[in-house]
Amino acid sequence: MSDPGAEDASSLLLREDPDGFLFTVTVGDISEDSARAIAAACRRLMDSGREVLVLSDASRTGTILPSARKAMADSLRGVRFDAIAVFGGSFPLRVVSTLAAKTVQILTGQSYPVEFFATEAEARAWLLARRDALRATRRPLA
Repeated sequence: MSDPGAEDASSLLLREDPDGFLFTVTVGDISEDSARAIAAACRRLMDSGREVLVLSDASRTGTILPSARKAMADSLRGVRFDAIAVFGGSFPLRVVSTLAAKTVQILTGQSYPVEFFATEAEARAWLLARRDALRATRRPLA
């Protein structure tokens, strides 16, 4: 059973960006429900055959709750990530995010290229470059 106060203290925005990125904004701590929603959105992108490129605004994010870290590890099995760009996160959040990403990588055997940036413009430029590089190496269908 989860603490209802913890759920009420955070909110999540998920939307597809015009550049094809999954744009996420979390206000407060990342809860188990938020982690599962992000994982489900990434899985839908992957299943559609598109790149899984995530642009995350962490400027108002608290921390990643332990239950969310476990949910991420469970929910992200088999999900391919092409790139994740996080901007605006605090140093402690960056440390926890890096550890969570490494844990998920170990448990799932998948690589998660995650980079942290000070600004959205820097994060967006890196994702665009990653997207363009992926598309350049993709073979056209016969």
